[in-house]
Amino acid sequence: MHQPTHTHADDHAGGYGIYLKVWLGLIVFTGITVAAAGVDLNSAGLTIALALLIASVKTALVVYFFMHIKYEHLLFKLMLAVCAITFVIFIGLTFFDIAYR
Repeated sequence: MHQPTHTHADDHAGGYGIYLKVWLGLIVFTGITVAAAGVDLNSAGLTIALALLIASVKTALVVYFFMHIKYEHLLFKLMLAVCAITFVIFIGLTFFDIAYR
């Protein structure tokens, strides 16, 4: 019988080094979040936007590496992006509604 030369596990051959780097990156971004919380940006909206930006970067790292989205097919990544964009639109519409009450 013919043995497959390429397995699904071969696609995930990154080693523990990349996970350690991502974990250290998450620790650094957590430190940046703590430092940013102590900085007065003279605007509540700007402070919230900065916190959401940092949280989004951390979320992207977790999803891309720890949830193995990096190794998925393009169609799956596209559908995940459509869901994320839809979610952001609904959250944005909620903030828009709250702003005009």
